[in-house]
Amino acid sequence: MKTKVLMLLAVGISTMGFSQKNEIKAAEKALKGGDAASAKASIDSAASLIDAADPRLQAQYYAVKGNVYSDLAKKGDQTAFEPAIDAFKKVVSIEEESGKEKYTTIATQSLSQMTSDLINAAVEDNNNKKFDKAADKLYMGYKLSPTDTVYLYYAASSAVNGSNYEKALTYYNELKDLGYDGSGVTYTAVNVETGEVETMDQSTRDLYVKAGTHKEPKEERTPSKKAEIVKNIALIYQQLGDNDKALAAYVDARQVDPQDVNLVLGEANLHYAMGDKDKFKQLMGAASEMAPDNADLLYNIGVINMEQGNLEEARDAYRKTLNIDPGYINALLNLSTTYVNEGNGLIDEMNTLGSSKADIARYDELKEQKDNLFGEGAKVLEDALKTNPDNQGVLSQLKNIYGALGDTENFMRIKKLLGE
Repeated sequence: MKTKVLMLLAVGISTMGFSQKNEIKAAEKALKGGDAASAKASIDSAASLIDAADPRLQAQYYAVKGNVYSDLAKKGDQTAFEPAIDAFKKVVSIEEESGKEKYTTIATQSLSQMTSDLINAAVEDNNNKKFDKAADKLYMGYKLSPTDTVYLYYAASSAVNGSNYEKALTYYNELKDLGYDGSGVTYTAVNVETGEVETMDQSTRDLYVKAGTHKEPKEERTPSKKAEIVKNIALIYQQLGDNDKALAAYVDARQVDPQDVNLVLGEANLHYAMGDKDKFKQLMGAASEMAPDNADLLYNIGVINMEQGNLEEARDAYRKTLNIDPGYINALLNLSTTYVNEGNGLIDEMNTLGSSKADIARYDELKEQKDNLFGEGAKVLEDALKTNPDNQGVLSQLKNIYGALGDTENFMRIKKLLGE
């Protein structure tokens, strides 16, 4: 009785293997005929018991499955890339374990082609603003070809463009852990026939130039991306509200590139967002020393000083801004505002005074100071009008100042310029 059971079991396995072979052959036939959908149906129907089959049949199955899903991916099925890759990897794994290679070479070549297909599909996704899908494909391309770490870098960039910050953060941290640098040399030459600049590897470029098909060979060094990566890590942590990790990332970034003024600015803005305006001011000062001709830096220093009530320091920063860029409208407006704010501060005291002789004298003194400050604010804007006669912001602020001064003549003049 025991023998009969074993015989029946053996017959069952043989029948199962025969059925799977038929499905695999049907899938191959459909694939050759261009019917990818039927090929997929056939190969999928053989999946349930394949892991119990002979290793040779398993390898054949996964090789065909890889081909089927690879064909689907080429025809636009975005979900087919991963199963195709997994199938080809399974071929290599099975034959490596069994010690009998039949499909490994083809599977390895197919994986290499899949990498190229993934990258091309990712480029198309990026062009169509499907950034998240592009990021996934680029990451798969990197996993297929781990030496091509640039794919991981572009995967992170695509994830950022798609606002998938968690995914981008994972990729950037992986790049950081890998010590990815991204620097290198780009080799170019001008195609004599087309006149276009072409990029290629050095040996090909040199060969083409020697053959006379190309000219004007050049080499350009690509800068390191380490500082950019750690800066992006910091920005993403900040975006996600994890300020402590963001600050730690800025510390790392500045150690990588201590002369990068943008890193100092990034850290300064984070401190500002966290309410530490003193630290912001300190870092902005350091940044302005690193880039003394940066008008935006000086302007921001003026803004924070003005918010903190340090009006003389704010004016100094705005004047330095205007020395670099005389047409910096916001600096002109804010410089004027420092005088108006100081004048408004005097009004509070004026309103507390009584009707005694001493109070009246003090009132007149404060009013004169206030009017002089408003006048200084107006003078700044009148100078601005010489080069920006139609600027609505300048005109509106100037009208308000003249209105507060009771200067009817100038008030009406500015109203006319505003078209009111």
